[in-house]
Order: sequence, then C-alpha cells, then structure tokens
Amino acid sequence: MGPSLRAVRALFLLAGFYLLSLLMLAVLAAADWAAGTWTPGGVAVKIFLISAVLAIPIVRGMFMLRTPKGESMPGVRVDDTQEPELWRSVRGIAQQVGTRAPDEIVLTGDVNAAVSEDARFLGLVGGARRLYLGLPLMTGLSESQLRAVLAHEMGHYVNADTRLTAITVRGRVQVLRTIAHFQERAGNKVDKERAKQEAKSAKAVARGRKAKEVDTTGAGVTYRAMAWIYTAYAKFYMRATLSGSRRAELAADVAAARIAGRDATASALREIPVLDSAHGFYMDAYATLGVGAGLLPPSGEVFGGVRHLLAARREELEGMRADLPEEPSSPYDSHPAIAERVARIEALPDDGRASEPVRPSMSLLADPGRALAAVEQAVLTPEALAMRRVEWPELVHVSMTAYTQESADGFGALAREAGAGDGSLPSLLDAIDSGGLWRVAERLPKSQEAASATGRAAREFARPRLTAGLAQLVRAAYVRDGRARWELSWSDSATLRLPDGHADELPAALEAAVADVPDTTPLRKLLIP
Repeated sequence: MGPSLRAVRALFLLAGFYLLSLLMLAVLAAADWAAGTWTPGGVAVKIFLISAVLAIPIVRGMFMLRTPKGESMPGVRVDDTQEPELWRSVRGIAQQVGTRAPDEIVLTGDVNAAVSEDARFLGLVGGARRLYLGLPLMTGLSESQLRAVLAHEMGHYVNADTRLTAITVRGRVQVLRTIAHFQERAGNKVDKERAKQEAKSAKAVARGRKAKEVDTTGAGVTYRAMAWIYTAYAKFYMRATLSGSRRAELAADVAAARIAGRDATASALREIPVLDSAHGFYMDAYATLGVGAGLLPPSGEVFGGVRHLLAARREELEGMRADLPEEPSSPYDSHPAIAERVARIEALPDDGRASEPVRPSMSLLADPGRALAAVEQAVLTPEALAMRRVEWPELVHVSMTAYTQESADGFGALAREAGAGDGSLPSLLDAIDSGGLWRVAERLPKSQEAASATGRAAREFARPRLTAGLAQLVRAAYVRDGRARWELSWSDSATLRLPDGHADELPAALEAAVADVPDTTPLRKLLIP
C-alpha cells in the first residue's frame, strides 16, 4: 500500500471516530425524543439529564482537537561543523534512499535510532525532520551495521511513515481520551456508591445490626457501557494502524538491505536486541553501581563504558546473536518479531557485499569521548551530575564495600536482638561459643516450610542464611581492616580479593562456625591481622 492510500485509510479511520461519536449523539437525542413523547415528566427529566451527562465526554472527545505534543528525546543536537563525517554519511544515505536528509541530528543515551517529522495539516504537509541516534547503539555497531540502521530510518521518510504518524496519533489520542472520560466518570460513580453503602453499614453496626456487603455492580453502568463501545473501536483502530506500522518496518528493512547490503542489515538486526539486553544489564550492574554511595564512573563512561562489557563477554553475546528471541505475534505489536525480520532479509539474494571493510561506527564521530560526555550532561538528572566521578576500580570497591557493610549491619541487628552483645562480629563469635547460634537463627525470616520445621530439619533450613550473614560480617571486617579489596570484573561479578590462602580457607571456617557443634577457632585465626 503506497503512502497516498495509507493516508486515505488513516483519514477514514480518524473520520470513523467522529462518525461513531455523531451516531452516539444521535442515539442519545432519539432517547430524549422518545422520553419526551411517551414517558411521564419526571422520568423524562431524568433521561434528559443522563443523556446530557453522557454527551459531555463525547463532545469533549470530538472537539478537543489539539493533541499533546510528544516530548522530544533528551540529547545533544550536533551540526555538520561539529560532526562533519556523521552528517556526510547521513546525507549520503538519504540521497541513496531517495529522500530529503534530516534537518537535525540529536545524539541520545538510548540503544535506539529513530526519526520524526514536524508534519502539518494532519501530516499532509511535511516539516522539519529529526534523526535521533543513540550513542550506546553506536558503541556496539560497526560502521556498516550503522549504515543499515540509518538506511532503515531514512526508509521511513520515503514511505511517509513519519508524516502519517500525525494522523494516526490524532485518532489514537481522540478515542483514548474519550474512553478515559467515561472511565473516570464511572470510577467516580463507583466511589460515591461505595462511600454511601459503607456509611450505611457503619450506622447499622453502630445500632447492633449486621452490615450489608458493599455492592457497586450497578454504579456507573451507563458510563462503562459507553466506554466499552469506544474501546471496541479503539481495538479496531489500533489493529488497523499497527498492522501498517509492521509493514512499514519490513519495507524500511528492505531499503536498508538495498543501501547497506543484505549481510550488514541482517547482522544489525541481530545485534540490536543483544545490545539492548547488554546495555540494560550494564546500566544496572555497572554504570549505576555507585549511586547509593554517591558515585558515578568517569565522564563519558556512564553510556560509553558498555564497550568494556561487550568486549569481555563476546562469547556469551555471540550465543545471543545466534538465538534470536521468538516473540509471540500480536495484532497490537508495532514491530514484527526480530526473528521474522532477520529471516526475511537473509532470504534475499546474496549481493556480494559481505567483504566490505568494517570499522567501529563511533569512528564517525569527531571525538567520541567528548560526545559521550556531552550526552551525559544533557540526559542525566542534576542529582546524578552532582555525584563524584571516580575511576572504575575505585567505584567498584567503594560501592561494594558500602553494600557489604549494609548487609552486615542488617545481620548484626538480628544478632543483637538475639542477645549476641552489640551485634558486632566479635560479639557474635562469643555468642556462638556460648551456644547462642540457634537463638540468632530463630530471628531469621523464614518461609512457611522453614517455620514449621523442627529439630535438625529447622537447623538445615537456617544454616545457609546463618552462613551468608556471618560471611557478610567477615567480609566487612576484612575490608575495614584494609586486608581485602573488591575488584572489578567485566566478565563476571565483582570479587573480593582476600589475603593469600584465605579464599580457600574461609568457606571451611564459616562452615565450622555454624556446624551443629560450632567451632569459631578457624574463623578467629583468619581474622587476626
């Protein structure tokens, strides 16, 4: 379906909302006429009032024509004097695709690339174009893969996808806004009815009578019925427009393969979900690790540091590239499943472009480090920007030290409640020697099965928790005495570097301390500076 036909369809779908609204107003008017003609005056007045109340959300939905403008993605706008090679590449790809290049390029902190257009008159007239390009995405793509991504985005301009968005979004906003009006009014009716019945029940209880069960089934039923009608149209509207979105994605993929090559396009499609997953893990486990301690990695590393993870976990990520996610297909998906998209591209004839030279896409930037730092300034909150910047090894050590001490303090508080002195490690070891280990175990949170266990079974349930808590106190003591340090690892979790030989001896010492007949001597020896 060409852009003109899709525009006509989008306009018809938008017109369908207004036709539905006019039909509903006509039904209400007919009900008013019938009430005025064949019902008593009091009943007619009630029907008139109900009709007027139901008509208000319909009219509001029809004539509140201004749709809320979506907030632009935070990022850094760069012109062709700041990033000449990037602009040259984007313009060249747009020319090859056969469309006008974007007017702005915005570098963002997302694992994504997107285009927009400030279209006018419901998308019938084009406007300023904007390309959003995520630096974390560029960090993980080669230049040829990035060319495929850019060609895909330029393909959306060719197919008028960005211009037609104005029409489809208008329809979605109008119908969803109308549904929200009816649901809000239905909710208000239910709340009033519930409050009324609860007040009656309270009076009944005060008089010694049994309170009736609150039943709000009939409250707001007319509003819910109206919401149901519009919801049915919303489902039809979403299915129709989103099916077009999925076809537009497939068409843009074909444009990408034509410009950047079959293999580069397929590999880019395989790479994007891998990068998205890796970046999410990186942000949680690395970039924001020190937030609790008021720390961030060096400037430019909040988004750029993911490259260390990608390099260290290459084999693990390779398996993810080969095993594409098979998302269940839904009529409400805006994109086809990535596996379907890759299969379609890889089924194209070999174009002989697999041997094109490959270099990192970040090489298109004049100064990648400066660009990453600038995006941080534009994207991060003022609170984050005020945090202290430290190198990765220091960030990991300080952060893990704080988290270890926090866990140790929690277990120490349990020990203190169980009578183990002040809850410190020496006090707990003394309490264990005097037979207080299982008093501490009684304070531990328990599952239902553990709580019902007795004797040896109860001890076996508690032993792992006791070992873990004691280990936290021991690790905190090692670090506090300066005898151990947390070390950064990009391929695994952070590790605590203990004095020579202690890593091998500590597990057995902890096991001895929580045995049925506890022995803290091995652990005390390890703790001697």
